[in-house]
Amino acid sequence: MTMWGHFVKTILTVLLAAATISAAHAQSLPGGFVFLREIDPSIIQDIRYATSNNFVGRPLAGYNAGECVVKREVGLRLKAVQEELAAQNLSLKMFDCYRPARASLDMVKWSQNGHETAAERRYNPKIPKTELFRLGYIASRSQHSTGAALDLTLVDLKADNAAKYDPAKTYADCTAPVEARAPEGSVDMGTGYDCTDAKGHTAAPAITSEQRIWRKRLVAAMTRQGFVNYSKEWWHFSLPGAGGAAYDFPIQPRRN
Repeated sequence: MTMWGHFVKTILTVLLAAATISAAHAQSLPGGFVFLREIDPSIIQDIRYATSNNFVGRPLAGYNAGECVVKREVGLRLKAVQEELAAQNLSLKMFDCYRPARASLDMVKWSQNGHETAAERRYNPKIPKTELFRLGYIASRSQHSTGAALDLTLVDLKADNAAKYDPAKTYADCTAPVEARAPEGSVDMGTGYDCTDAKGHTAAPAITSEQRIWRKRLVAAMTRQGFVNYSKEWWHFSLPGAGGAAYDFPIQPRRN
């Protein structure tokens, strides 16, 4: 084979490898879904169900990576929200995005396991976990599984957000003052994330004026991009019309 032939063969091999990698990456998510990091890497992510720092106390089924996955339209609108917030030295922080259907079933099994730990009670200080589904705090079929629902908060980029969750430490429940409950590296919304309590309702009266301002600020920014808040959870938003069928593919690490 001539030198030119070797050169052409090498180029074709490289191109084929690149195409294979690209195709594998493209096939890693069903049509219409994207990694939020690929649309806006500046949005902070703390996907709690991929960790033990959540109300179940362990990673949920299907969360094999702490990545926010959403429908593309949802991601583009989040990017627009983030651009507005950046001018105010604020950022979105994602707690949950697409949720595999198997994770919701995992929550159902957890609610029926017959016991509650002290760590679990931090999230449910007044409501038995067997009642969480009946009262609408958790759904066995979640809109999260369509890729159109999100759990999120705001981060003040000028503040000290260095405090981290310590699994060995005992924290007060999610309705306690911010300095006593588990740190989340975000603004004080009046309760922690996933707090199943009336105080976690978006329009709850039992919060301070400053906490109410933060909630209204988050809702306003999301509303301007078409998102709708769930009244029982200040952190939960969805984009009408962007959902569709529920999915159950696991969340895998994003390929670079």
